[in-house]
Amino acid sequence: MNDERNLAIARKGRHIALVIAGTTLFWLAVTLFIGPAVGLPGRYALLFDFIALAGFVYAGINTYQLWRMRQDSQR
Repeated sequence: MNDERNLAIARKGRHIALVIAGTTLFWLAVTLFIGPAVGLPGRYALLFDFIALAGFVYAGINTYQLWRMRQDSQR
């Protein structure tokens, strides 16, 4: 049981890391490179900022869940 819980914690941690890294790379690529190269107006930058913010909020919620999982596993 403990090994399964440790594997679930590790899986969730990897998932969070991938979400944060992917969101950051997407946000930087779109706002700094792809958007200006295609000629998107500045108002689309705000849209991509909100998309990135949603990704970071999702990662924050999952980080809280991971913290709770670790707290429960120590008991």
